[in-house]
Amino acid sequence: MTLMTFVYLIAGLVLLVAGAEVLVRGAAKLAAQFGIPPLVIGLTVVAFGTSAPETAVSVQAALNGSGDLAIGNVIGSNIANVLLILGMTALIAPLIVSRQLIRLDVPIMIGASLVVYALAWDGNLSTLDGALLFAGVLAYTGFLIISSLRDKSTDEDDEFAKEFGLHEAPKPYAWLINLALIGAGLVLLVGGSNLLVEGAVSLARALGLSELIIGLTVVAIGTSLPELATSIMAALRGERDIAVGNIVGSNIFNLLCVLGLASLVSPLPISVSPNALAFDFPVMIAVAVACLPIFFAGYRINRWEGLLFLAYYLAYTLYLVLFATGRPFAQTFGDAMLGYVLPLTAVTLVVIAGRAWHKQRESF
Repeated sequence: MTLMTFVYLIAGLVLLVAGAEVLVRGAAKLAAQFGIPPLVIGLTVVAFGTSAPETAVSVQAALNGSGDLAIGNVIGSNIANVLLILGMTALIAPLIVSRQLIRLDVPIMIGASLVVYALAWDGNLSTLDGALLFAGVLAYTGFLIISSLRDKSTDEDDEFAKEFGLHEAPKPYAWLINLALIGAGLVLLVGGSNLLVEGAVSLARALGLSELIIGLTVVAIGTSLPELATSIMAALRGERDIAVGNIVGSNIFNLLCVLGLASLVSPLPISVSPNALAFDFPVMIAVAVACLPIFFAGYRINRWEGLLFLAYYLAYTLYLVLFATGRPFAQTFGDAMLGYVLPLTAVTLVVIAGRAWHKQRESF
């Protein structure tokens, strides 16, 4: 393992985060110039933009034949988005959850997780699987645009406009500047993804770890940095929907768009590791399902729930470390998580959701 491996990793992460930020700003302002409502921009451009690092890395990994890295990046990012990022954000300030997220977006996130798991059950994701997933993200995006235009919220429009500076008077030739920002963002994303993939593969080989483990940890956290920055800044500014909606929307795009595109461009079907099918996919699905009762209980994420999310992320990461280093305790720890801790937590969450539903009925 050389110094250049770490240089590639750090430089790749920096370029990815910078590229995503520049791309989102340029695309959001260009869309606003064409009269697209800020809420629609937030639901589409911002969601695509914050998932741009995952897209760039997974597509590049698929083209290079590193299927485990592409799969691990998406699964790890989705787990980190909820447990790590929402956990940290909720510790800063309790988060408000909109009813639309509970009624529509979270069920779609759960459904997309199950669909990807079902498609991967045969051990690979084919070009046809990728086409189905990408068709799903097109349908989801179209539905978001139509429904948001039909049920336009002035408060949410103002929130997204404030976040991305869309109320500012356009400068002369602003569209050229915004196009240049989009182009620069794409260049940074491509360059960053190349460096990060090369550095991640080199690190995996040097440490004797699988590309799946590196994808689930180093790469997943790195490509989730835009979501982390967006959610924490939104929480600090008191912007009620961006912090949580950004995470749920990003997870949906990761599953449908990122894996869809990666499967479409891959010269061969992307192989799915048996370890991912046996443990990481079930954890990702459990995390998605856990969002429903927690979000429903009072339509908020409290600090103690954020702490619970963080504790689970630490436990998940600990299992990956134990498994990667070949410790005999790893299998016992994983079985305990899947067989006892997760079901016990699920029962607790159902009880919490049941009490919240009962209180709501009494209030009517």
